[in-house]
Amino acid sequence: MPMLTIDGKTVAAAEGATILEAARANKIGIPTLCHHPALEPWGGCRMCLVDVTRKEWDGWSKVVISCLAAAEDGLIVNTKSKRVVETRKVAVDLLLARCPENAFVQRLAKSYGITQTTYKVADEPTDCILCGLCTRICAKIGTSAISTQSRGSSKYVGTPFNGPPEDCIGCLSCAHICPTGHIRYTESATERTIWDRTFPLLKCKQCGKTIITEAQRDYLVEHEGLKADYFDLCDQCKRTEVSAKMATVGKAPAEV
Repeated sequence: MPMLTIDGKTVAAAEGATILEAARANKIGIPTLCHHPALEPWGGCRMCLVDVTRKEWDGWSKVVISCLAAAEDGLIVNTKSKRVVETRKVAVDLLLARCPENAFVQRLAKSYGITQTTYKVADEPTDCILCGLCTRICAKIGTSAISTQSRGSSKYVGTPFNGPPEDCIGCLSCAHICPTGHIRYTESATERTIWDRTFPLLKCKQCGKTIITEAQRDYLVEHEGLKADYFDLCDQCKRTEVSAKMATVGKAPAEV
């Protein structure tokens, strides 16, 4: 088991763990924007940079991306060195220029002492910080209905030809994982609309609660081998049904 030092604290890391995982397992905070436990590390936001060195390096150190760097035995990690903090501040400053009106970005910037960007504010401000979480979760599900478009300062997240994406199943994974609330949707009692597509909602046949979209059910039936009737009941009604059946197990039949 690798042993390393993080901010002066000697910690043990699981085999194969990253520096970020080792830090969080030991309640040492390292900020991230593009990281999520449901996804493979990406290293895109640069917020999780840390300084690393070793005793035998004679004072030399280097900056690494903690979500990608292995937690190796003997590493000495500084999560708050001057150059690490200054680099994070530059990243946050740039985000504030891109998303000056977003509350999430404003709070993040304020935590680094930034109340106004030092860069030119975007001509068309957005709430999207290009963290990649939405496109990556969509790809992991297997639909890949959205992706990044263009490049440079004009880069954005969108759909093929900016139209309603045929592969979208209306699961809301992209909206739920988005940290800034950029991806919006509407929902009524019978349908959900996201990315300019409207999806009929599947209801529990017992209580009428919304379960998922019909498109998501069809996708799971086709790709995950589930039976369509698996989605007849919501989770709560399934539990209630199982509990009722278990309550009768071992009971003698009523006398007539």
